[in-house]
Amino acid sequence: MTELPPPNLDDATRGRAELALYGLMAYRELTAFERLSSDARFSPTLADRDALARLAVHEFGHYERVVEAITSRGVDPESAMEPFMSSIDALHERTRPGDWFESLMKAHVIDSVSGDFYVAVARALAPEARRLVQDVQALDEQNQWLHERLRAALDEDPRLASRLALWGRRLLGEALTQARRINERTVMWDQLFPAPGEDGGDRLARLFARLVENHSRRMAALGLTA
Repeated sequence: MTELPPPNLDDATRGRAELALYGLMAYRELTAFERLSSDARFSPTLADRDALARLAVHEFGHYERVVEAITSRGVDPESAMEPFMSSIDALHERTRPGDWFESLMKAHVIDSVSGDFYVAVARALAPEARRLVQDVQALDEQNQWLHERLRAALDEDPRLASRLALWGRRLLGEALTQARRINERTVMWDQLFPAPGEDGGDRLARLFARLVENHSRRMAALGLTA
């Protein structure tokens, strides 16, 4: 799928878009920390508990970095995060895991889709914002552990495959639904991905198609059908 060039933004629009993205990222990182901390308590082994606790600390460090970027602009972090709280909270409410392995799949899918989304949005932003997004979304270590742990679980119990594949599809659908709702409420992504017709298509629709494509590759790497 061919990438569209990022739109040209005036400084004021770019500044608003960056602050909105920071607010979204900060609240997602905070809830990721809370989720992983809670999941760690139900780990089947101490090694798993240690690994998830370390990932939770990693997420909180990301949260602190984004909050620092928000405050450096003279903005209250709570006010920057508030517009996104209801959508992210609704996502987590609608995707309560049934067991520890569903918790791992949720972390793997939601973090990966979110990372893809932020990186794509940041293409239209200033270099400083792109660097922050790249640093915060450097999920290689986290995703590698989640991938290996899920792969080991599937090898040990192949019966997990159909359930986790279905769960992964649901997680992706819920993540895309909430992204659309955020777009409708903030009217921010429309500025970064203009209306249908420009360059022969809808930029936001193309972005979502890319998110689905990336998700399918990650599921295939686990031996699951997306």
